[in-house]
Amino acid sequence: MKAWGGRFEKETAAVMDDFHSSIHFDCRLAEEDIRGSIAHARMLGDCGIIGVDEAGQLIRGLQTILERVRAGAVSWDPKAEDIHMNVEKLLVAEVGEVGKKLHTARSRNDQVALDTRLYLRREIYHLQGLIGELIEILLERAEAEQATILPGYTHLQRAQPVLLGHHLLAYFEMFRRDYQRLDDCLKRTVLSPLGCGALAGTGFPIDRDRVARELGLAGVTGNSLDGVSDRDFAAEFIFDASLVMMHLSRCCEELVLWSSMEFQFVEMDDAYSTGSSIMPQKKNPDVAELVRGKTGRVYGDLMAILTMMKGLPLAYNKDMQEDKEALFDAVDTVVGSLSIFNPMVKTLRFNRDRMLAATRDGFLNATDLADYLAAKGLPFREAHAVVGRLVQYGIKHGKRLEDLSLEEFKEASELIAADIYETLDMTRVVKVRNSAGGTAPEQVREQLERARAWFATLEAAKG
Repeated sequence: MKAWGGRFEKETAAVMDDFHSSIHFDCRLAEEDIRGSIAHARMLGDCGIIGVDEAGQLIRGLQTILERVRAGAVSWDPKAEDIHMNVEKLLVAEVGEVGKKLHTARSRNDQVALDTRLYLRREIYHLQGLIGELIEILLERAEAEQATILPGYTHLQRAQPVLLGHHLLAYFEMFRRDYQRLDDCLKRTVLSPLGCGALAGTGFPIDRDRVARELGLAGVTGNSLDGVSDRDFAAEFIFDASLVMMHLSRCCEELVLWSSMEFQFVEMDDAYSTGSSIMPQKKNPDVAELVRGKTGRVYGDLMAILTMMKGLPLAYNKDMQEDKEALFDAVDTVVGSLSIFNPMVKTLRFNRDRMLAATRDGFLNATDLADYLAAKGLPFREAHAVVGRLVQYGIKHGKRLEDLSLEEFKEASELIAADIYETLDMTRVVKVRNSAGGTAPEQVREQLERARAWFATLEAAKG
């Protein structure tokens, strides 16, 4: 008979057991479930709710089961429905009837909420470790590419030249925000709902704070109805994971483009590329494409949990069993993506000559010519029009701006003098963009210094 079967006259249908059971996916909460149960058992004994000797038996039995779980020596029973009832069944087999006292003063509702929070705390730390690893790679690569010039793009059209180090530091900013968002999510995750019971709390004289402290949590949830029915922390995490994937996908999109024959800005390492079964010449950026594709999967997980929660009245509803597969999938996808994205970025090769050559076509110094005229007193809108006509002239005659003669320049504006060629030099075009956060070498060095200092605080916090 089921643990809840006392009021039922017959067993559930086999198809119901299969549909209802969650052990095939929530078994990954086993360690969290056992650790939470150990803390709960110790509290029950210390508060005099069960005997101290009984609590000791429960704790020793749970520790034995935990060792078996870690050794992969446990077989989960679908008929026991979920990880909680499976652990209880194993405990009763291990210590006898006293095992049935473990569930005193708690419900599976507050138990699963605790397990999920403990699991997510562990995975946030893991994910932050991978993001930190990526940030370190980006900083190393940005430092090595402080002098590399390439076209910057808007609308995927060549716009103005930038330093590759500056470009890479833009991704540092994205992933730093991701790291910080996970820190913030952690604040709302590390609260213990244990003691909320099914929805209304419990009549036993429990000590919720004691359990929270033993589990390394920051405190307890403040309302029992909310404590068992809140999944904001899980939805928030999947949203944060979606942004991580979005940033990975944006970088992957650029790498797919940059590795094409049309760009030839990068070459992927052979270890992170594939070929074609029919075209011998192909080298495909499959890692970047797969990460880009998996981004939609995490977006789907976010939509799944938001949709599942949107119509639920207080407090716990069985719909909420569906939170875990979405959460687990998001965790697995973002962790898996970062685990292969990081070495791919570490090993890719930049084609510096090709990048620099690409800045010579497309009139990337046109804005500097307009700024030159504006600095001489011509209103910028008029300067913009003058340069636009010069660009059109260059297109018709197959000339870059820097290839025009001084006479051709003066036909457009008498304000243009011989110093215009220095102004149009691509290295100078980059150098003059010295506004805070700009692409000038001085600014990139400052950005790197600030980034290194921030990263050092992460490393110090680990130690």
